[in-house]
Amino acid sequence: MANSNKSNKSRGTTRRDFLKGSTVAASAAIAGAMGINRSIFAAGSNIIRVGMIGCGGRNAGAAAQALAADSGARLVAMCDIFMDRVKEKRTALKGQRPEQVVVDDDHCFVGFDGYKHVIESSDVVVIANAAKFHPLHAMSAIEAGKHVFVEKPHGIDPAGVKLLQRAAELAKEKRLCLVSGLQSRYHTGYAETVQRIYDGAIGDVVAIEENFLRAPYVIIERKPGLSELQWQCSTQYHFRWLSGDDVPQSLVHNLDRSSWVMRNQAPVKCHGLGGRSSMTEPIYGDVFDHHSVVYEFANGVRIYAFCRTTTGCYDDASSTVLGSKGKADIMRCRIWGETNWRWEGRCDPYQREHDMLFAAIRGGSPVNNGDYMARSTMITVMGQISCYTGKEVTWEQINKSDFYHPPKPEQCRDDMEPPVKPGPDGSYPVPKPGFTTMI
Repeated sequence: MANSNKSNKSRGTTRRDFLKGSTVAASAAIAGAMGINRSIFAAGSNIIRVGMIGCGGRNAGAAAQALAADSGARLVAMCDIFMDRVKEKRTALKGQRPEQVVVDDDHCFVGFDGYKHVIESSDVVVIANAAKFHPLHAMSAIEAGKHVFVEKPHGIDPAGVKLLQRAAELAKEKRLCLVSGLQSRYHTGYAETVQRIYDGAIGDVVAIEENFLRAPYVIIERKPGLSELQWQCSTQYHFRWLSGDDVPQSLVHNLDRSSWVMRNQAPVKCHGLGGRSSMTEPIYGDVFDHHSVVYEFANGVRIYAFCRTTTGCYDDASSTVLGSKGKADIMRCRIWGETNWRWEGRCDPYQREHDMLFAAIRGGSPVNNGDYMARSTMITVMGQISCYTGKEVTWEQINKSDFYHPPKPEQCRDDMEPPVKPGPDGSYPVPKPGFTTMI
């Protein structure tokens, strides 16, 4: 079968131009030599101080990637709700990179306000804690003049995403880096696949199917002696007020890829179905265990998006684009139909995003992923709220809303009562589509 490598210049961007831009100004990050204040380096030295906000498994990975990206990076401060997590991850990272992990006991912080001390101690912060706090912590770091890597999702409600948008604009004004954990944009094979879609390899995009189907995520047994607040924070993926539930948590990667395929547009509306069918024990908190969302774009193209967190079921993680002349599997970097093609390269996008971040800091040309960070996250929030309420939600509605999952992030305190409590049977109440109102 034919293997097409030609760019369709009538569609605007050539493949070569696209690959330069689609990895989020990576070339500019390396080549630039202007703009970022050199005083970020500790005491005028070659050292870049790195701080961790959140000490779960994901941020331990992000910190390791940050240290691998730059030999002058030093991990200097860490915080979490739990001190045992801080010390466990410090020991693990020290074992991997003993010369680069220099966190003393005085720079191990705990509690909801620990992020403030990490920001104060650092030049760059890596944020991967409960998603509720991502916008606040990113904004606080940028206000303090620090560069930021922040994991997805970049908010769990309209109010949070709007704060993230403001943080991104401030980062541009201050010429600071803001890099997203939506790592698909840093995968060179995905970028090549999307460009070939742009070039017409599958004809016109007709529909997109997105799947993230798996068993329940990070199940943690409740330890004796934990308060209700501590318990919920220890298993934050299973509580809505902390994580935003599974459409923002899981489908954000898929829907970011879909928006990318649709030339970085947002859908005009969506309707969703969701609920909790089998994962009802207290250990699963107050999130749904299945969601289906149909998004529609202005040109009529629809995304059919599915996520599920139940055991004993079919699992799949995929992004399939259906076209008038073929299909594309973005995650497998494959196209088939009138054109048949497969990318054979290798790429670690998790490492690459940190490589680009530190190259930008050293080179003096800031990277800012704020545009797609905010748009893709708001698309997921739109779908999640539709699933909770059972109502159609429009892009206009969600962007006009200031809804947030209480309490506000800045109001959280170590001694507060959690906003949700278990019912008489020990299980936690969930939204009721058709009855619950949010926007």
